[in-house]
Amino acid sequence: MRLDRAIDAYLRHITIERGLSEHTVGAYRRDLAVYLSWLTDAGIDDTTAVTGAVIGRFIADRSAVVPAPAATSLARLQSSVRGLHRFLVREGIEVEDPSGRLRPPKTPQRLPKALTIDQVERLLVAPSGEEPLGIRDRALLELLYATGARVSEAVGLDVDDLAHGDVLRLRGKGSKERIVPVGSFARDAVDAYLTRVRPGLAAKGKASARLFLGARGAPLSRQSAWLVIRSAAERAQITAEVSPHTLRHSFATHLLQGGADVRVVQELLGHASVATTQIYTHVSVDTLRDIYATSHPRAR
Repeated sequence: MRLDRAIDAYLRHITIERGLSEHTVGAYRRDLAVYLSWLTDAGIDDTTAVTGAVIGRFIADRSAVVPAPAATSLARLQSSVRGLHRFLVREGIEVEDPSGRLRPPKTPQRLPKALTIDQVERLLVAPSGEEPLGIRDRALLELLYATGARVSEAVGLDVDDLAHGDVLRLRGKGSKERIVPVGSFARDAVDAYLTRVRPGLAAKGKASARLFLGARGAPLSRQSAWLVIRSAAERAQITAEVSPHTLRHSFATHLLQGGADVRVVQELLGHASVATTQIYTHVSVDTLRDIYATSHPRAR
């Protein structure tokens, strides 16, 4: 099968049948475009001509690029290539998977950066008082910290997703749904936004079921949500780096520090594996040291 057609078929598969997000599909598309370009330059235009040795040379060439790609980017590239060839075998287009012996590079384990509780509280009250967009921004920030939602999940919420009172329905990766509790602070902030601000924003644009709307009535984008977070961090005079994932990291870290079971945090975050969640247990090592220092008779 022609490589360009094989890649198109695979991208349709992960979009329609697997339901991956537009952001994830876009990353796969970019990776496979690099792969296709390299194979074309090597005179390979059919899937049957791709061997394990060919893929090995491709990865070696990519590793040698200056500046070299980060280990995480190289790992994702390999994942994209493996996904393509596994798909071709499953669909009966090819008999063998030439990527079967491909091993991902070791990526350094990075501990997620979490804010302190004091920093979070300053961040949440940073949006200006009674201004409509300030009320919206406060609701967004409170909801992100209260639920541990990804930014993409928060901006993808519909008003009906709040219909269950003190719980919220989130749609995660692969369109998987999960139910998470919503604390009173977040609920009050969202209620204030729904009653005092959202009707006015909705009147400015086309009818939309989305919970969070922009100044012109269109659904709030991920990029706009990121700007809300960055602006709040600047207002709160937080010098630590604050990214779209910071409140999610802080949510998980503070739950574990408060005694929550890692399996419960896994469920709330929507992680498929508890191993993904366990990285947050390392963040609390300072707390363990403090407890040890004050509790053990021979610690000092």
